Amino acid sequence: MARMKFPRRYVIVLLTFICTNVCYIERVGFSIAYTVAADAINVNQANKGMILSMFYYGYVLSQIPGGWAAQRLGGRRVLLLSFVLWSLICGLVPLDPSRVVILVLSRLFVGVAQGFIFPAIHTVLAQWVPPQERSRSVSLTTSGMYLGAAGGMLFFPSLVKHMGPQSVFFVEAVLGVAWSVIWLKFSSEPPRTDLPKVAMPKVASREKIKAQAGGVVAPRTVKIPWRRIIFSLPVWAIVVNNFTFHYALYVIMNWLPTYFELALKLSLQDMGSSKMLPYFNMFIFSNIGGVVADHLITKRILSVTKTRKVLNTIGFVVAAIALMALPSFGTPSGTVICSSVALGFLALGRAGFAVNHMDVAPKFAGIVMGVSNTAGTLAGIVGVGLTGNILEAAKASNMDLTSSETWKTVFFVPGYLCIFSSVIFLIFSTGEKIFE
Repeated sequence: MARMKFPRRYVIVLLTFICTNVCYIERVGFSIAYTVAADAINVNQANKGMILSMFYYGYVLSQIPGGWAAQRLGGRRVLLLSFVLWSLICGLVPLDPSRVVILVLSRLFVGVAQGFIFPAIHTVLAQWVPPQERSRSVSLTTSGMYLGAAGGMLFFPSLVKHMGPQSVFFVEAVLGVAWSVIWLKFSSEPPRTDLPKVAMPKVASREKIKAQAGGVVAPRTVKIPWRRIIFSLPVWAIVVNNFTFHYALYVIMNWLPTYFELALKLSLQDMGSSKMLPYFNMFIFSNIGGVVADHLITKRILSVTKTRKVLNTIGFVVAAIALMALPSFGTPSGTVICSSVALGFLALGRAGFAVNHMDVAPKFAGIVMGVSNTAGTLAGIVGVGLTGNILEAAKASNMDLTSSETWKTVFFVPGYLCIFSSVIFLIFSTGEKIFE
C-alpha cells in the first residue's frame, strides 16, 4: 500500500463505508425476518411496532455517551467494541416472536451497541479527512447504509423463504465478526504523514498538529463546551433535520413492506429486484450530493454555508412531494418510484445537514453527531411506534388497511416534517466553524 502511495485515509473511509453497510444490513434484515415470523403467529400491528422500535430505545441511550467515548477512548476502539457486541447478540439470540422479553432485551442491547458507531465514525473521519474532502467522504461512508439496506431487501426475503427467519441472524453475526477482524487489522490512528499539509511551526504538540490539519477532534484533555453546543441554533438546525431524515427513513424501512402486503397485495418475495431500488437510489444520490457539494466549495462557486443550504433544501422539499404523492398511486410501480425519489433526495440532502457537524464543530464532531443522532434515533422511536398505533387506530375505526387511502397519514406526516425542517435549516444553519 505504501509503495502504491495510496493514502491510508482512503482505506479508513472505505472501511467506514463497509461498516455502515453491514449495520443497515442488520437493521433491514431484522425487520424482514421478524415481520415474517410475527405474521406467522398473528402478532398485531401495535405489538410489531413496539418490537421494531425497541432497537431505537437502546440506540438513543448511547448516542451522546458514544460521542464522549470516542472523544476519550478513540473512535477506532469504540467502533471495534460496538461491532463485536452486537454481532455476538445476533449470533446467540433466537428469533421467536412469542418470547417477547428476550426479543425486547436483545433489540435494546443491539441498539445500545450500534448507537456508539456513528459518533465514533465522525470522530474517526474528523481525524483523517481534510476539509476539502469531507462532503464526498462523509457521503460515501453514509451511503453504505443505503447500499446495505438495498442488499438486505434483495437478499433476505429469499433467505427467509428457503432457510427461515433465524438464518438472517446467523448471516448478520458472520458479517459483523468479519468486519471487526478487518477493522482490527487495517485501521490505525492517523499518522502525521497522511494528514493534509498545512503550515505550522516546527515545534508543535501532536494535538496541535492534528487540530490544525483539517479540524480534528480536540485533545482528550480539552473541556467539551456542552452548554454552547446545546444552545447553538446552527446545531439545532442540524438536529431538527436529522430527526426528520430518520423519521422518514425508519418509517419507510420498517413499514413499507407491510404497506406492500396489505394495501398492494404484494409480498417482498414477489417483488424481485424492484424492492431494493429505493435504497439503491439513496446510495447513488448520497454520493452525487457529496461530489456536487465538494465541487461547489472547492471551485468557490458557492460558500460552504450556501452549498449546505441549497442541497439540503432541494433534497428535503422534493422528498416531501414524493412522500405525500406515494399513497395516491395505489400501484406497486408508483409506490416504488415515489419511495425511490423520496429516499434518493433525502440522501442528497445529507450533503447539507449531515456534513454540517464537521463544519461547525470539527474538533467536537463526534460529540455534535451524538447530540444530533440522539434526535434521529428519537425519530425511530416516535415514527415506527406511532405508525403502528395509527394503523391500529384506523383498524379500530373500521377503516380498511388494504386501502391506500388509509395510509395517507403515515406518509403525510414525514412529508410535512421535511418542509418544516428545510425552512429551519435555511434560516439557522451555517457552514462556518463556531466551536474552537
